[in-house]
Order: sequence, then C-alpha cells, then structure tokens
Amino acid sequence: QEGCGGGNSFEVLALSRRSSREPQFLPRQLHLSPQVSLHHSCCALEMNEIWRMPQSPDDDNGDDDKEAEMETAPPSDEPETKAPLSPTPTPTQRPWFVLPAIVLSQFAGTALWFAGNAVLDDLVDEWGLPESSLGVMTSSVQLGFIAGTLAFALYSVADRFLPTKVFLTCAVLGSVCNAIIPFLGWNVDETDNDNDANESSSSSSSSSSNLLLTGLIVLRFATGFFLAGIYPVGMKVAADHYQSGLGVALGWLVGALALGSSFPFLLRQIPQPWQALLWETSLIALLGGLTVGFIVPNGPYRKAGTKKFEPRALWTLFQNAPFRSAAFAYWGHMWELYAFWTWCPVVWEAYLEEERDNHNIDVPDFWSESMVTFFVIAIGAVGCVLGGYASARYGSATVAFTALATSGSLCLLSPALYLAPFALALTAYLLWGMAVVADSPQFSTLVAQTAPANNVGTALTIVNCIGFAITIGSIQLLGVPWSEKYLFLLLAPGPLFGLWSLRKLVFVPSRLENLAATSRSKGKATPLGGGEEESGKHNNS
Repeated sequence: QEGCGGGNSFEVLALSRRSSREPQFLPRQLHLSPQVSLHHSCCALEMNEIWRMPQSPDDDNGDDDKEAEMETAPPSDEPETKAPLSPTPTPTQRPWFVLPAIVLSQFAGTALWFAGNAVLDDLVDEWGLPESSLGVMTSSVQLGFIAGTLAFALYSVADRFLPTKVFLTCAVLGSVCNAIIPFLGWNVDETDNDNDANESSSSSSSSSSNLLLTGLIVLRFATGFFLAGIYPVGMKVAADHYQSGLGVALGWLVGALALGSSFPFLLRQIPQPWQALLWETSLIALLGGLTVGFIVPNGPYRKAGTKKFEPRALWTLFQNAPFRSAAFAYWGHMWELYAFWTWCPVVWEAYLEEERDNHNIDVPDFWSESMVTFFVIAIGAVGCVLGGYASARYGSATVAFTALATSGSLCLLSPALYLAPFALALTAYLLWGMAVVADSPQFSTLVAQTAPANNVGTALTIVNCIGFAITIGSIQLLGVPWSEKYLFLLLAPGPLFGLWSLRKLVFVPSRLENLAATSRSKGKATPLGGGEEESGKHNNS
C-alpha cells in the first residue's frame, strides 16, 4: 500500500528479490513505453510480486520446482496482473474528440432512417406508388431494425467483434442500400411510353408500381437492418469510453439520432432531384462510418465477450415489478414517438394548405411541411441533451415522467393546435418535438437500473425490440382515412399508459432507491452511473 501511495521502498525490495531469482524479469518489465506512468507500472509489479514472495527464508532457498509451481498458479480469485507493455487509456487520457466524433457519426448514420420518407412524394408521382406507401415504407425500416437488433444480440456481434468496425461495416452497407434506390426506377419512363400504345396499360402500370414498391420495401428493410449496427452499436462505442457520465453521453447520442432523422427533410429544401438527396444521405452516412472505423479508438472499458441472448431470462425479468414499470412506460413512449415523426409532415401539409387557402398572411412562404418537420424532429436533440443533464440532479424517472406528460398533453390538445394561429401552432409543435424524444435515454437508463446485472443485455434487447414492433402498429394506425385535425389523438393512449406505468418509480422514489441498494448488495443489478467498479463489470452487456 505504501508503494502504490507514492513510496518506493517496497517496489525496490520486490524488484530486487525477484531479479535475484530471475534476471530476465527486471529488464523485460521496465522496458515500457514512456507514456506509462511509473505509478501504474510499480503498482502492477507489486501485485505481481505479493503472492510470489517467499513466506520465510527457507522457502526462498527451497526447491526450484516448487517455486515454479507457485509462480504458474496464481490465486483463483484474482488473476495475475502484469504491467502493460503499451499504454492503456484511462478516463483522464481519453482523447477530447471521442464524444464529438461519435455524436457526429451517429448523426450521419441515422440520416438514412427517414431518407425515403423525405422523397416519398416524388416516388408517388414518378413511380405511381399508392398513397399508403408512407406507412408501409416506414414500417419496413422498423421491421429491419428489429430483425437486425435480434440478430446482433443472438450472435453477440458488438461484443465478439470490435464495435468500431461493426459500425463502419453497417454504415457502408446501409449507405449502399439507400443509394441504389434510384436505380430501381430507371426504366419507368420507357415502360410508361410502351404502355401508352397498349390496351392493357393500366394493368401493366399497376404491375410495374407493385414491383417498384416491393423493391423499395426490400431495400428499406435492409437499411433498417444495418441501422441496428449504427444506432445501438454507437452507444456501445460510447459506453466503452465512459464509465462515469454515461447518462449525459447517451443524451447526446439520442439527440444525434433525432437530428440525423430530421436531416433529410432539411436537404429537401434544396432545389435538386430526389435521387441526389438519397445519394447525399448515403455519402454522409459513409463518412460517419469511416470516422468511427478509423479515427475513434476502442474504449478502455471494452471487454470482449461471447454471452448470447437468453430467452429463458424473460420470465424472470418481467417478474421484477420496477423493471416491468420501466419497460411498459418505454413502450407507451414508443407508441407515440415514431408515428409522430412519420406523420408530422402529412399533418402540417394539410394545415398549411388550409391556412393558405384561407389567405392567412401569417404563414410565411419559407415554411413548408418539410421545413417544419425538420425543426420539430431536430429540436428533439436539445431535449435529449437537457434531459441528460437534468437527470443527474432530479433522476431519470422524474425527467422521463415530465417529458412523457408534456408530449401526452399535446397529443390531447392537437385538434386545438390545428385551429390555432401559425405562430402558436409552430411553437407548440417545437415543444412537442423536444419532449417526445427527451425521455428516450432516460428510459434506457431505467431499464438498465432495474434489470438484473447478468441480464442487462437481454433486457435492453427485448425491451427495444418490442418497442420498435409497437411503432409499426401506431404508424399503420395513423393511415386510417381520418381528418388530419384529429389524427394525433390516436397517439394519446401511449403516453397515458406510460405515465400510469411509471408513476410508482416517480412518486415512490424509495422503491427505486431500495432496489438499487438491494441489487448492489446482492449483485443483481447495476444502476448506470452508480459507481465505477460496479458499472465497469457489466459494461459488456
């Protein structure tokens, strides 16, 4: 202890006694990189020597075979610790650019998520797709993401392989799937010209549209599949660098998801062919993948693992009441989130047309449905970051409850907002966009806090997969032939259910605190940010 604290007498004693028995030891261990501190080297050498030292002078002069046996059989409870031959990063040595690089790459990769939605109007006009294509195309991305998440969990992809390389690979493949969409319709004009002279032109055109829609669904499904290697794996890369302060880092990363999802709607404002928009988003995602793959180093807290998804643990998970509350609340949140993002441009298109038909001079020409949608989704990044900092003071449950109550209230007020003046409606939707996603990182924190530590990976996987499956139902439901004025009322049950499920974790805070204390004493769960030693053990999950 004295040696690790700064004194050098114990280190010299240990080294001198060891070097007298094995001359090769001293030069081999002390020829370290100059970047390794003497403090760390000495501590490692001391730990290497404590159990090797002879207990008495007789032992020191004993049989060499017995000594060799002692040196090759360290105690089973503590593995042998050797001084590293190359510097291992520590939190204080973490490069300053790591978090900004991951955030920007997450933003770039998730730009693929709504790229197809941003050009859907052009696809409907040029390819003759049905109006219902919006829900079908978005749901195909969600299904692909669910399939990818399950596949990555079953085969422990992010744990068995370097997560930075997984991110790079998925960004490249996702970019390719997105970029080849325009090539599906290169022969549409020729087909239409041939069909004009054919008596069965309508049936041929319908067949061609169905074929194009099928190809579009397949490519969007594949894009969603590879997004499972961008969004969750990006969080894994961040977790490998952060042991404390992970909640704030996740707030930035979910904010990057919101900003990236909105970016195609901003590109939509540039006068350009729709094909160029898809290629631009693919290029941006590719650059994000290259950044993580070749610039961001692997984190010091990464531990390779092969533990796979455990379906048998599901029954045990949902017998835990606090975990059940967190999971149910998250699912209520997911019922609202992606359906709101998907149908926001549709509602605003109808709203702006009605306002301008009534010659309302309060609506500037600058505001189109795509521009409004961009700001509504993008401002969610601000909500995520602010929520991350607020959770450090008020707790994740309180922040999630507040955000969910805000978005749920605006769901109920949406018919009134449709009749409100433009400035008031826009302000309310910006607040809505900030609140609707601000609780996402907090729900991830709550799920991880309340799940058994040995099943955190399984818990997060199943909760996320069910959550994204729920989004498919809400997205399809909003496709009903109903007035846009009342459309978002269909989303209100999600936040209301989430608030009811979350109430005990908010208004009975001792329940969550007692669970955390019990989990720490029994080793069942690890709250995020609950201590460096505990959170480091389960960072692999």
